[in-house]
Amino acid sequence: MTGLLTASQDVVKGLSLLHSGKVRDVYEVDAGHLLLVATDRLSAFDCILPTPIRRKGEVLTALSVFWFRMLTGMIDHHLVTAELDEMPESVRQNERLRGRSVLVKRTKVFPVECVVRGYLEGSGWKDYQATGEICGHKLPAGLRQCDKLPEPIFTPSTKAPKGHDENISENEMIKIIGVEAANELRTKTLAIYKHASDYALTRGIIIADTKFEFGLDKDRRILLIDEVLTPDSSRFWAVDTYQPGGPQASFDKQFVREYLETLDWDKKPPAPPLPDEIAEATTERYLHAFTLLTGKELMSS
Repeated sequence: MTGLLTASQDVVKGLSLLHSGKVRDVYEVDAGHLLLVATDRLSAFDCILPTPIRRKGEVLTALSVFWFRMLTGMIDHHLVTAELDEMPESVRQNERLRGRSVLVKRTKVFPVECVVRGYLEGSGWKDYQATGEICGHKLPAGLRQCDKLPEPIFTPSTKAPKGHDENISENEMIKIIGVEAANELRTKTLAIYKHASDYALTRGIIIADTKFEFGLDKDRRILLIDEVLTPDSSRFWAVDTYQPGGPQASFDKQFVREYLETLDWDKKPPAPPLPDEIAEATTERYLHAFTLLTGKELMSS
């Protein structure tokens, strides 16, 4: 694939757009299947930036597929295929979607984000500084920014259609989806994180935290859905430069957030454009994360 893709609805023929998110666009393929398209859009502070990130959609797609395949047998998931040539004709006619689209099973999505934290950073660090807790988890006193937690903690959040997701306690999650589903999502989330983070450490990457989404299929099975363990949904740090006590060198969009923090911008739309060197450095970080985790270079589609 060549070129950037910022608005997939401009190039998708023959399919109905169901939802356009900050990064992904979702199309109806048939009664049981959806098409997820990862664009090159980047969001920060809940604003879509006007500057696309070259190859970002390809990285998000390929890395999610890598993890889905690794997790097969451990967790049921919604991925059917990421190969354009294996998709229905209504999809195959859209050649620009090669390498950045996945055909998935349709599910009823749980209205919560399943967040797991292994290290103290982001909103968790802010909550800890204020209260000594994160989402009801009492943590030891004296922890530093980016310290490894005694054990990973499950810290769910709301799924906000607009604006910020909000951290909630497990009891609040139970009120939303019920005790049985909440317990199962917690168990699955922690198991996936442990498996993935143990693997990532062998590849030189710390997965500091990440978030998952789950849905129910037509047979009421819980499936792992959306993107999985990408630089958009996770904090990836380099093992060889990790030093708690302050921010870490990262392979995710934290690099862009840190640049934006240097600007006189109120974090409200419209977002400012990114300089070419910041955009290109972000692409290189995403590609490097893919190579480290998979052991392969990401070839252009």
